Amino acid sequence: MIERVETADPAATARPGGDYPAARLRLLQDDTPTGPDRRATLAHLTDDWLAALLAGALAPTGHDAAATGTALVAVGGYGRGELSPRSDLDLVLLHDGRAATADLAALADRLWYPVWDLGLDLDHSVRTPAEARRAARDDLKVQLGLLDARHLAGDPELTAAVRTAAYADWRESAPRRLPELRELCRERAARHGELQYLLEPDLKEAHGGLRDATALRAIAASWLADAPRDGLEAARTALLDTRDALHRTTGRATDRLSLQDQDQVAGALGLLDADALLRRTYESARTIAYAADVTWREVGRVLRARSVKPALRGLLAGRGGARGERSPLADGVVELDGEAVLARTARPERDPVLLLRAAAAAAQAGLPLATHAIRRCTAAQAGAPLPVPWPAEAREQLVTLLGAGAPTVPVWEALEAEGVIAGLLPDWERVRCRPQRNPVHTWTVDRHLIETAVRAAALTRRVHRPDLLLVAALLHDIGKGWPGDHAVAGETIARDMATRLGFGPGDTAVIAALVRHHLLLVETATRRDLDDPETVDAVAEAVGSPGTLELLHALTEADALATGPAAWSSWRAGLVAGLVRRVADRLAGAPAPDPRDTDAPTAEQERLAIEAQRTGGPELTLRTRPEGGPPDAADAPGATGPEPVGVELLIAVPARPLPGQPSATAVPPGVLPASAGVLALHRLTVRSADLRTLDPLGCGPVLLLSWRVAAEYGSLPEAARLRVDLVRALDGSLDIPARLAERERAYARRSRAALAPPPSVTVAAGSSRTATVIEVRAQDAHGLLHRIGRALDAAGVSVRSAHISTLGANAVDAFYVTDPDGTPLTDPTATKVAQTVESALQSPPPAP
Repeated sequence: MIERVETADPAATARPGGDYPAARLRLLQDDTPTGPDRRATLAHLTDDWLAALLAGALAPTGHDAAATGTALVAVGGYGRGELSPRSDLDLVLLHDGRAATADLAALADRLWYPVWDLGLDLDHSVRTPAEARRAARDDLKVQLGLLDARHLAGDPELTAAVRTAAYADWRESAPRRLPELRELCRERAARHGELQYLLEPDLKEAHGGLRDATALRAIAASWLADAPRDGLEAARTALLDTRDALHRTTGRATDRLSLQDQDQVAGALGLLDADALLRRTYESARTIAYAADVTWREVGRVLRARSVKPALRGLLAGRGGARGERSPLADGVVELDGEAVLARTARPERDPVLLLRAAAAAAQAGLPLATHAIRRCTAAQAGAPLPVPWPAEAREQLVTLLGAGAPTVPVWEALEAEGVIAGLLPDWERVRCRPQRNPVHTWTVDRHLIETAVRAAALTRRVHRPDLLLVAALLHDIGKGWPGDHAVAGETIARDMATRLGFGPGDTAVIAALVRHHLLLVETATRRDLDDPETVDAVAEAVGSPGTLELLHALTEADALATGPAAWSSWRAGLVAGLVRRVADRLAGAPAPDPRDTDAPTAEQERLAIEAQRTGGPELTLRTRPEGGPPDAADAPGATGPEPVGVELLIAVPARPLPGQPSATAVPPGVLPASAGVLALHRLTVRSADLRTLDPLGCGPVLLLSWRVAAEYGSLPEAARLRVDLVRALDGSLDIPARLAERERAYARRSRAALAPPPSVTVAAGSSRTATVIEVRAQDAHGLLHRIGRALDAAGVSVRSAHISTLGANAVDAFYVTDPDGTPLTDPTATKVAQTVESALQSPPPAP
C-alpha cells in the first residue's frame, strides 16, 4: 500500500532529476538537424526525468513503484517516442487498486506539478487497468492512445496488462469502431481541409496530416487491413521534422505552418526557401492521404464482407461468387467490389494502353482505380512501354479520363501517387506539388490543372473540339515550373507535349496557341477599352480563327472557375463574352471552307457501293487500319487481344426511292438508326463516322456509312453476323429499341447522368448553303446515335449526310438535313427539329 506523505523536502521531491531542464534546453538549442534522433533523445531525457519523479515521490515511503503496485505509462504521441519540443505529455498513472484515494492523489500531485512548473502541457489520468479498459471502451480517443502505451517506470506487469487488453479489445471491437474512426477523419478533413493544397496547413489535423498517419497505425493494429507502405514512414517523418522545426522557430506548441513562419522553418530544415518547404510538405501529405484513401476503401470491403451471414457467404462461395461479381467496364477492365480492376484475361505486358484505358473507364464509371491494377500495369511497362508519339487510342483514353468531370480527380491522384503521370508526361514533374502564393488560388499548380480539366469537362458542349479543350486545360499552366512568363514557356512545352501525345501539326498549333493566350481574354476584357477597334484587332490577330476563339473562351472560364471563387464573377463573364462577340464578328469576314462538303470517296468505298447496287442489299466490310497506315489485308474478325483504334467498318445500302420522298439522294428513313443500333447491340463504340450517298455507276444512289469503331471489350464481331442483324433491322424483324433497353436493364451500372453535362442540340447557321446543319453535343453512350437517328426520322426530315466524331467521352455530331423536297429547313422548322432531338436525348430510353 502507498503511505500518505505528510511532509517532504521540496528539493528532494519537486525536482528529482533536477538537471532535466538544463539538458532539455541544451538539446533544443543544439544546431544539429531536426529528426528522429533528436525526438528519441528528448523522449529518453523525459523518460528518465519522469522515472526519477516517481521514485522521488515514493522515497519517503521507503518503497519503489513496483512494490507499491503503480506504474507510469506514456500514451499517444509520447508513447510512440515522437516528442516534439512543445508537445504535451500524455501520461497515465496506473495502480492496482490497493492504494487509498488520498494517497493516490498525493502521489499524482508530486508527479504532475513539476511538469506544470516547467511550463509543459500535460494530459494525465490515474486509473487501474480495469478502469483504463472501461475508459477506452467509452472513448475512441482513449482507446487509440492506449495502443501506443509505453512503460516508463514502476510495475511493468501493469503496463503489459493494459497493452495486452488494449490490443485485444481493439481487435474485437474494430468492426464497430473503425466506422467511428472513419467519421472522425472525415470531420477533421471537413474542418481543416486537405494539407496537400493549403498555403497555411495544419500539419496534424488536416487530411494527409499526422492524425491520418496515426489512424493508419490503428487500422493496421486491427488486423483488418493495412496501408500501402511505400514512402509512408518517410512522409510521416518529414511532417514530424517540420513540426519540430516549427516549434523551435516559434517557441509555441502549434501545428499550423503560418506564412510568416515558413521561411524560418525552411532554414531550420536546411531547405532553400518556403516554396521548397511547402512542396516537401505537400508531397508528404499526398503520400499519407493516398495511403489513407486506399486503406479506408479496403476497410470498407472487409467490413462489407464480414457483414454477410456465414450461410450466405458459403452459398456465394459455392456458386463462385465469393470473390465478387465482375462487371465489364472496358477492354481488359472490370468493376469488382466497388473498384476498377484488371480483367483476368488482361495482359498489360502486351497492351501498353491498358493503364490509360483502365483509368478512363474508372473515371467514367465514377469508381476508384485499384492500386494493384496500377502497379501491375506499371510493372509490365518495361516490356511494353507506350510508344512516342502516342497511338490514337492512348490519346483518346487520356481525353476520356480528363472529360469524366469530378471523378477524374481521385483516379488522377492514384496515378500520381504511383508515379505514373511523371512517366507519361515528363514535364509534369516541374509543376507537381508546386505551391501558388497568390491568395486567389485554391490549389497547387498540378491540382489546379486537373481542376481546370474538370471544369472544362462541363463546357465541352460549347465547343467543336472537346479533346483540344481538355488537353489545353491540362497544360495551360505547365510553364509555371520554368522561369519567366509561364504562358510563353508553356507554349513551347505544350507544343512538345501535344506532339508526344500524337496530335497532328494543326491540332498541336491550336493547343500551343491556347496555352500561350489562356490569359488573353480575361486580361483584355478587364484591362482594355473594348470600344477601341485596335483592342479587338489585337485579340483577333492573336487568336487567328473562330475555332480557336471558341476554345479559348471555354478555357478562360474553366481556368477562372478552377482558380477559386474570387477569380470569376458575372461581371467578368459578361466582359469576356462581350469581347468574344466582337472578336468573332471581326473574324467572320473570312470563313474557312467546309471540308465535309469536299471529301471525295475512296476506291474501297466506291467498290462496296457498286457491290450493294449489284446485290440490291446491304454490304459491309470490317477491316483493321493501323494508325497512320493503310488497311490490313486480312479482316479483323477472329482477332484476339485489344482492338486497334483504326478498325474501319464500311456499310453500303441501296438508297431506294421511297413513297412521298422525291429526292433520290436523301438517306432512306430508318437506315441511320438501324445501322447505329446494330453497332450498339454488338458493343461497338463509334469513334468517328461519315454518312454520304454515292452513285458510282449512274445506276441509282447508294448510302455509304464509313465508321471507325472499337470493341468496348472483347474481340470484334464477325462481319457476317453484323450483316444478318442489319438486314433484320432494316426489314423490321429485329426490334433494336427493345433489345437496347433490355441490355440497359440487364447490365445497368452506376449512372453518369448526374456527372455529365446535359446534351446540347443546336442549328449551325451559315454552315451550308444546300442543307441545314444540326449539331449534337452529348455524352457518348450506348445507342446514342441510334436515338438521334430515330428522332430525326420522327421529325420528318431527310438526312443528306452525317459526320460523327467521338472525342474522349464526348460525341460531337453534325447532321446535314433537308425537307423531303431537298431544300434547307426554314428557321422555325430547324429550331423545332433541334428541340425534338434534344428532348429525345434528355428522355430516358424506353422500357422494354
